[in-house]
Amino acid sequence: MYWTRRSALGLFGGGAAWAQGVAREPTARKPSIMLLSGGTDNETERSLTLLAQDLESKHGMRCKLLSAYGASDLPVEDVLDDANLVLMYLRGLKLPSEQMGAIRGYVNSNKPIVAMRTSLSAFENWPEFGPEVLGAQLQFDYGPESKTEVSVIPRAASHAVAKGLPKQFECRSSLYHVLPLSGSTTPLLSGTSIGPSDRTERVPNPVAWTRSYKGGKVFYTSLGHPDDFQLPEFRNLLVNGIGWALGR
Repeated sequence: MYWTRRSALGLFGGGAAWAQGVAREPTARKPSIMLLSGGTDNETERSLTLLAQDLESKHGMRCKLLSAYGASDLPVEDVLDDANLVLMYLRGLKLPSEQMGAIRGYVNSNKPIVAMRTSLSAFENWPEFGPEVLGAQLQFDYGPESKTEVSVIPRAASHAVAKGLPKQFECRSSLYHVLPLSGSTTPLLSGTSIGPSDRTERVPNPVAWTRSYKGGKVFYTSLGHPDDFQLPEFRNLLVNGIGWALGR
């Protein structure tokens, strides 16, 4: 039902069985979402599979998941042109020039991008991707045993991405220290590190924001631990971010 390293089957049309009982506009064209996974562990691929199923069954989208072969092969050359939005959960890929060219082509095409967690360090051969495109560079995190207490920034409470979110909730992700943000970003959620950490000082940091890059909408969140995908608050955040980026 989804793209993997060994399969060329998309989720296109596969969501029909999941979407029973959900009202749809019969003539509306469903947005095409390409989810890219690579350089992380298998939990990321499983989490994105669940997200794709959710987007298809509940939100009327068509999804494909493409996973990298190791850290040096993410065959995107022929699949990005038809995507209405690309979602990235990547880390430390060193891709050949043709694949990097396809990714740069999409990024420069003013189409929307949604990215999470380690995607700040998505490409070894494009180290500027995080600060240049997503708006930040990872400085450090507060350790794998820590968690993050997330708060909606009061001035962002009416933003479409914050719709339906509680004022505060807890995520399993350790907090990324990303300050200072680069360029014109709009922070929406702030995080505070809680739980065990080797860091004596805990500085609140943005954990979700929006910005634009060459005319295209960008939504990024530093959350995305596998356990976060089980939280309705986090899933709602992702769906809202995708909807905002698509202009829905």
